Amino acid sequence: MVKDSVAEMIKATGAEFSSVKRLLGEAGGVAWDRLLDWLVDDYFRVVALGLENIPAEGPAVIAVNHSGAWGLDAFVLDKVLGRALDRRVRFLAAPFVFRTPILGQHARRNGALPIGPTAGVDHLNAGRLVGVYPEGIAGLEKPFTERYRLRSFSPGFAVAAIRSGAPVVPVGIVGAEEACPKLGEVPTLARILGVPYFPVTTPFPLPSNWTITIGEPIPAPARPDGLAARRDAARGLSETTRSAVQELIDRELAERETLFD
Repeated sequence: MVKDSVAEMIKATGAEFSSVKRLLGEAGGVAWDRLLDWLVDDYFRVVALGLENIPAEGPAVIAVNHSGAWGLDAFVLDKVLGRALDRRVRFLAAPFVFRTPILGQHARRNGALPIGPTAGVDHLNAGRLVGVYPEGIAGLEKPFTERYRLRSFSPGFAVAAIRSGAPVVPVGIVGAEEACPKLGEVPTLARILGVPYFPVTTPFPLPSNWTITIGEPIPAPARPDGLAARRDAARGLSETTRSAVQELIDRELAERETLFD
């Protein structure tokens, strides 16, 4: 009898704990969403140019530079496009993002996809938009002295574009490097927390001016026969996209009058 009662108490306590955890997660998700609204509208004063270059229908790969120590640019862009478009962009995200409290819930709620060898191909074949950060974590790891110098692009997105026949839309974000400048990193903390790296940066993002520039779509070449030919085609599309994104960034940097208001 006592044993059964204890078991029932443990079961009830576990249920209550799960409910509290869920409610806290939902509250955190709402708070994070409101914080993003404030960051976009009032703090970073984000300006988005070239939204008309994102296809209104059919598949497309949205290829974006990754910058700023914490990768805040991914969440800001998702918020901006979510407001501006009548269709959702399914961004690819690293596994550790889904394990992170609040951020993981936000990513799942907004349709983020885990990175994988064929991630996004099914969605492109279904006529959807898929967003990628081809620099990966390397884009965030570069020091502030090397800001806005793109790292090598992983060609996985180009493989997906060629397989599905989807165009690639280049996107350049300027402002994130100044908002969260990487001043160093702490490898020990990264290992403890199970994340790729732990940066040394400002305790809260700085109020830099952000501009998101969306370039014209780059058509994917026809899928060639033969593995070597397909590999070369993917590398070529990847490099073309990288050059297009760098050009968007350089153009905005040249035209930008102030970093901060």
